[in-house]
Amino acid sequence: MREAILNALEREVYRRCQQPANRFGMGCYDHIAAVVKHGVELARRYGGDEEIVAVAAWLHDIASVTDHSLYELHHEHGAEMAGDILTRMGYDREKIPLVQACIRSHRGSVPLGKSSIEEVCVADADAISHFDSVPGLLYLAYVQKGMGLYEGKAFVQRKLRRSFEKLSPEGRRYCREKYERAMEVLA
Repeated sequence: MREAILNALEREVYRRCQQPANRFGMGCYDHIAAVVKHGVELARRYGGDEEIVAVAAWLHDIASVTDHSLYELHHEHGAEMAGDILTRMGYDREKIPLVQACIRSHRGSVPLGKSSIEEVCVADADAISHFDSVPGLLYLAYVQKGMGLYEGKAFVQRKLRRSFEKLSPEGRRYCREKYERAMEVLA
């Protein structure tokens, strides 16, 4: 069941990322896949439930990919959408609220407390994925936001710095080298 759900979620996210309504482009899919990868690794390191983390990671940005007008509160809308999607897929009803809690608390720009290891894993993985997604962040700055060369570079540097600062102490240790390399590229 676990693999079937994860494969179905991956296909669903990929399909939604391809839709014209997704204003973030396919780089968003790469970001989400990186959150899944890092989230599962962090769950192993932190002793969290890998399944809950992987499911939440696939769905953490589902609202903003589906409808850009939901972006500001995509963590709230995404949690509700995830509940609907997972219910339709026949996912374990007892696990759905755990997944929803991870989605609600994943945003680094919204200071919500984390009440589980899984929530920390998804939030850390979301921030860490930015260090893997520098091209996507540049696309966001230059194409989506229409920024000039130096303004866009500064935007991405600030985004990466904020992401690093919002990590848990373990998350910082996990990705310090990756963060430093990304910042060097933008220097």
